[in-house]
Amino acid sequence: MRVAVTGRTAEQVEAVAGEIGGIALVGDVSRGDDVESWVRRTEEELGPIDLLAANAGVAGPDGATWEMPVEAWWHVLEVNVLGVHLSCRAVIPGMLERGGGRIVITGSGAAYLAGSQSTAYPTSKAAACRYGETLANELAGRIPVFFFSPGLVRTEMTGRFGDDLPWTPPELAPRLVRVLASGRADALAGRYLHAEHDDIEDLIRRADEIVENDLNAIRLRR
Repeated sequence: MRVAVTGRTAEQVEAVAGEIGGIALVGDVSRGDDVESWVRRTEEELGPIDLLAANAGVAGPDGATWEMPVEAWWHVLEVNVLGVHLSCRAVIPGMLERGGGRIVITGSGAAYLAGSQSTAYPTSKAAACRYGETLANELAGRIPVFFFSPGLVRTEMTGRFGDDLPWTPPELAPRLVRVLASGRADALAGRYLHAEHDDIEDLIRRADEIVENDLNAIRLRR
């Protein structure tokens, strides 16, 4: 694939695009005009969009929820939820018109794991995962939509957590996305996938069972 790399920091975006022979698009994923511009430029320079990887995310500031500036708290949802929506909204019409394309949304175990004590990020990821599942239902049979957890990957955002955590090898998430982009896993659209804990090839083989029994889903069971 030829890849368009998006982000707010020109130096980083241009460096990554240069490494992979892609194009660099600088802007803010929480601004609709920027996202629409990215889609137009991508289609002009690379052609129709076959895969959207909605991956932008921020963690938010530290501190008590009730003491955090409202704008700082809300910014996390603007990037992690609104950014996903704006990106999907911008590419879906073209995909529907062409009759093809796939969407992959980066979720997080923070969407459902117990113990979180900072409200902004888990709230945003719970919303993003629910958005992905619901959008998959809405587009069933037309555009496969996936959402997944990359695991605990060491990045600038997570590096402060310490060395004694069960860090996930960084290559697992892109390896999973490659399979999702191939079309072989389309039957798993709308299912919660984990880059480290799920064997995607096994899930593909068991897709009928997974759908029939509503497995790989974030659910309340009583």
